[in-house]
Amino acid sequence: MYYIYEADKPNKLAEMFYRIKLEDNSIILPNTDILENEKVAYKLAIKTKTILDKTNSRKLVLSKKIKKYPLYLNYLYSYNYDIVEGEWLFKNLIFNILDYIIEKRNLDTENIKISILVNDISEFAIYSITKLIEDYKNVNIVTNYINKFEKIEDKIFQEDGILINVGNNKRKALSKSNIILNLDFPTELINRYNIKEDAVIINFRKNVKIKDKRFNGLNINNYEIDYQNEENEQLSEKFYNKDLYEALQYKNQPVEETLKKIKKDNIKIKQLIGENTVI
Repeated sequence: MYYIYEADKPNKLAEMFYRIKLEDNSIILPNTDILENEKVAYKLAIKTKTILDKTNSRKLVLSKKIKKYPLYLNYLYSYNYDIVEGEWLFKNLIFNILDYIIEKRNLDTENIKISILVNDISEFAIYSITKLIEDYKNVNIVTNYINKFEKIEDKIFQEDGILINVGNNKRKALSKSNIILNLDFPTELINRYNIKEDAVIINFRKNVKIKDKRFNGLNINNYEIDYQNEENEQLSEKFYNKDLYEALQYKNQPVEETLKKIKKDNIKIKQLIGENTVI
């Protein structure tokens, strides 16, 4: 794994010759402003690739500033590198995020209506649905594959005695939901539904836009965490904590083990980032 970030002080000579500095597992670019130039972005991407090919490393963590320059970023994506974006962690913080929203919005847990938008039946989806239905009275599952969820519905009822409300009525399904947990609906799909005007939507599939002009709630596509780690203290100024933390996690383990580790590491939501606001 390599961390890619910018030099603290721009070096004109390094910029002129597209020089990249290599320190341990860090790749340091001479400046970020030069990444606005397509030729420079390409040259630096090629040099980055050359270094990574020699080390056979595929995972990359990019600094906050570098993530703002799509030319260089897109070249790295085209080489099929595993660029840490915090998406895996975002999903696994679903219960922390729900608690955070309830506290910030001062919502009554007894009366809130929660909808989960999900089409993909995964271990995580099943675990999340089961736990949310255990913890909250009004939970609604919205899916395009109602038949696929019938077996899960029966299984949860047989094992836990819990009834799941599964549906796909585009006019009614989300019209009364205070909180919408969007696990995998893309923009074009979620916008087919009538959404409560002041709802809070958390998109674990990022960059979802709500087109309804009447919607004046929160549409969350990103986040940041509080994460104390002495080893990464110097990097935390340049990088997002969510990326630093996710980069070090083992992802192929049961959901419960992941959640236990998140709790043990005392990971807290620092902020949720919407289209026009931060909470």
